Amino acid sequence: MPSSAPPAVEDLLSRSPFAGPGERGQRLWRAVGEAVLGGALVLLTYTGESGIDPRLRVGWAAVVAVGLVGIGLVLVRRRFPVAAVVGLAALMGVVPAAALLTAVAAHTAARQRGTQRRGVGLLLAAAAAAMVTCAVFTPVLGPGSWSFGLVLGAVLAVTTVVVPGLAGTAGGQQDRLVRALRERTAAAEEARRLADSEARVRERSRIAAEMHDLVGHRLSLVSLHAGGLEMVLRNEAPRLQGVAAVVGTAARDAMRELREVLGVLGPLGRDTGTDALTDATGTRADIEALVEESRAGGIPVELSWEGADLDARTARVRRAVHRVVREALTNVHRYATGADVTVAVRHTDEQVLVQVRNDVPPVPCATTTGLGTGRGLTGLRERVALLGGGLEAGRTPGGGFAVVADIPADPDPDADLDPDPGAETADAAQDGNGSAGVAEEPGSGLSALQRRIAGAVTGLLGLAGVGVMMLFAVLLVVNAQPPDYRSPEKPRLGMTREQVERNVAGDDPATRAAAAGREPPRPASATDCIYPWGAGTVKAGRLELVRYCFRSDLLISIDRFTVPMVTEKATEPPRGRGTQERDT
Repeated sequence: MPSSAPPAVEDLLSRSPFAGPGERGQRLWRAVGEAVLGGALVLLTYTGESGIDPRLRVGWAAVVAVGLVGIGLVLVRRRFPVAAVVGLAALMGVVPAAALLTAVAAHTAARQRGTQRRGVGLLLAAAAAAMVTCAVFTPVLGPGSWSFGLVLGAVLAVTTVVVPGLAGTAGGQQDRLVRALRERTAAAEEARRLADSEARVRERSRIAAEMHDLVGHRLSLVSLHAGGLEMVLRNEAPRLQGVAAVVGTAARDAMRELREVLGVLGPLGRDTGTDALTDATGTRADIEALVEESRAGGIPVELSWEGADLDARTARVRRAVHRVVREALTNVHRYATGADVTVAVRHTDEQVLVQVRNDVPPVPCATTTGLGTGRGLTGLRERVALLGGGLEAGRTPGGGFAVVADIPADPDPDADLDPDPGAETADAAQDGNGSAGVAEEPGSGLSALQRRIAGAVTGLLGLAGVGVMMLFAVLLVVNAQPPDYRSPEKPRLGMTREQVERNVAGDDPATRAAAAGREPPRPASATDCIYPWGAGTVKAGRLELVRYCFRSDLLISIDRFTVPMVTEKATEPPRGRGTQERDT
């Protein structure tokens, strides 16, 4: 049964909880390895912190529980980064053994954050959670007061949340930068390929234009003369008529093959440049030579020239005039044989106006020569347009055909008439090489496995550094705790000797000597007593002392009595006055 859930929801549900953004698959082997490493980190952290201060010790059941929960959060840190980091930070506040797991999650989550602001917000929330939970649970679990827990939580938050998070943020920015440079490299390579392809197309267009303009015009004249020769030989020398027919057929076949070649080379593009130019191209003498060639082919052509010669104009203008006249006369040879043709050139200071007009041919062409490629007028329009002019071609009201070109006498010098394909290719290659040099991926000579191994070693070294920094900071906090950091608990019957000595000043030899012979009798079952110093005050010349008696390290008696501050007469029996607390 097909699912009706949206594709985004299906993709979210199908992803493994151990996979990060853009990753596919279950990633089970990586999760197993991280679980083993996480367990080792918990044990190492607990051992180090317990060696610094025994008060940080907890039961092994708590360590196992914290390890299981922490490892579970670490494994899903890529899929649920916020929950993993905040949860581990709060867990670290309860049991500091989860500190290094928190560092791993903070680094990964900060590296995945899309923006720096989101990463900083996550780190601050995790640090606050660690400080609050540590301040709340420290008095409950016994290591110290809430103020001690707050300081300890702040130290753990800085060393295991803030520092790894900032390192992850920097790593994420580097990843995004490398990715952007890699995309830029790909774009530069694509641009270079496109530039090379365009250069090839332009070169093909240049070749096609040259073949069309130069070879095509000559082949049209050969075909025209062969046709005329065949008609003349039909009556005067019938035996040679076949030779003339072969020449005409060869010319037409050559034009067809030329058309196929032009189709392979590509569309006719921009101006082909001035490679074939001479100083006379496009001048009045050059146009007159074209007209004479057409007259020799049996086409009655009249030339009308107004204005100065074009020898002072740029090569681009002269070349355009030459191409317009030649293409128009070639079309007359093909499609209007015998028609009267008028070629008019008017040259002013602002423009060069070229008109080639033919009347209706005396004998309509029953069939065409099949020599046209359809590229001539298209090339002429593009050529004139690049100069900033315009070209119109079409039927006249009388049934003839006219080609009119309006060419600026001084075209824009920045007009891109003849872009050098080689230069374009070189520029593209230079840009591609320059970009590729900047965007080349660091360590591209290394294999993927080598990069992964290097990343793992770097991560372990960084984690070791974080662990050493965290233990050193905890040591400073513990050593900075003053002796009265916690309020001493008042001794009471039933407490162990260790508990009593932890809350009183301890046995003092001077106090024991002062009490000798003046203290009340010890309990019969007492095995040992201690006499702390400074337990009482001086009243009426007598010093108040306190005696704690134990039976098998268990407090059974608390005796308070006074002794004189001065030595009494030896004849008087020693006596002490005080109160007693006995464990009956």
